Amino acid sequence: MFGLLITLIIIALIAGALGFSGIARGAAGLAKIVFVLMLVAIVIMLILGAMGLAVIF
Repeated sequence: MFGLLITLIIIALIAGALGFSGIARGAAGLAKIVFVLMLVAIVIMLILGAMGLAVIF
């Protein structure tokens, strides 16, 4: 998931630098969504770990 986030950010930066604002906006929006999903997954794993439940991915 982290690799996807980095890829989307790089696409947004390159597209923005080349003047493709629509593509840059879309890639940045997707990067924000992936970032929020990663944060939610981390919080869930921390809560489950504090409760003593093993989480294996």
